[in-house]
Amino acid sequence: MANNNNIAIPSQQVIDTVIKIIAIVLLGTWCFDIIRPFILPMAWGAIIATALFPLFNKMVSLFGNRIKAAATVFAIVGISILVIPTIIFGGSAIESISAVSEQLKEGALVIPHPDVSVKDWPFIGEKTYIAWETAATNLEAFTDQYSEQIKNTISTLLGAVASFGGIIFQFIFSMLIAAMFLANSESCIKGCHSFFKRLMGNRSDTVLKNTVATVRSVGAGILGIAFTQAMLAGVGLVLADIPAAGLWVLLVLLVAIVQLPPILILGPIAAYYFSIADTTPAVIFLVWSLLVSASDAVLKPILLGRGTDIPMLVILIGAIGGMIFSGIIGLFTGAVILSLGYQLMLMWLEQGSTEDEQSIEPTTKF
Repeated sequence: MANNNNIAIPSQQVIDTVIKIIAIVLLGTWCFDIIRPFILPMAWGAIIATALFPLFNKMVSLFGNRIKAAATVFAIVGISILVIPTIIFGGSAIESISAVSEQLKEGALVIPHPDVSVKDWPFIGEKTYIAWETAATNLEAFTDQYSEQIKNTISTLLGAVASFGGIIFQFIFSMLIAAMFLANSESCIKGCHSFFKRLMGNRSDTVLKNTVATVRSVGAGILGIAFTQAMLAGVGLVLADIPAAGLWVLLVLLVAIVQLPPILILGPIAAYYFSIADTTPAVIFLVWSLLVSASDAVLKPILLGRGTDIPMLVILIGAIGGMIFSGIIGLFTGAVILSLGYQLMLMWLEQGSTEDEQSIEPTTKF
């Protein structure tokens, strides 16, 4: 009997352990399903709060250390910054697309003849010139020939504008969450320190500092530059009186966020402007477009990787790879995850080299 009892005790412990593990897994899965709809807005809220925390601290000082008042103003100002440009440029984009669509249906759209220099564009110059010239001389034949492509393009553009509106709504929700995080910043900071302490041990402070700096550098070095380029492009488009300026600004913003040069959008517009404007303003617009497109080459090395020990290349690869993997939020999550992996690898290499140095005894005395 004693032997049977001795055998039963560890078996009961195993059963209890398995039951506890299953209960924890079920509870964790249930909790995850409950918060799943809020994961993306909460992640964006955490990113916004982390990136703008220094600015929020200055606001708290201005409000006499009244944190809740500062958080309320932060939310109102942040939402206004998102909503007002969206209404201006988004409304302009929708009106422009709708107007072009109506003019196409009525046959009232007037397209200028292309400049001969369009033929010299690499790869697409000849075909672009032929299609453009056809549209300028016989728009009805052009629309008949490319009717499906035109409909698909207009539908895609309208869908992109509508999708952008949904993204803005999500950002508004995220801004409210960010304001709540900032209003409770002290407890959030303590929680982050505790988490990284459990995860990284003695290196937790360094890793947390680099993580925060990575989020801020990506915000300034990628999104900040993209918004700057879009706004500068918008100034040039408005001054040049380019039709559908709001639509082109949105496209420049999207192109810049995905780390492509804005000249992909501004170049064809500059070619179009040469065909309808005098040489001097057209050249000025082209130079302005080139400067806008090249500005990230100057700003990115300054802003990306600033305040962190992580190499700029690691942050850039993480941001681009993360965006390909999981969309715009991947700009941040990719950069943070890759920087954490980079730091873990350095810790592992340092630990290995320390152990090697301790195990090797010098054989030569000097």
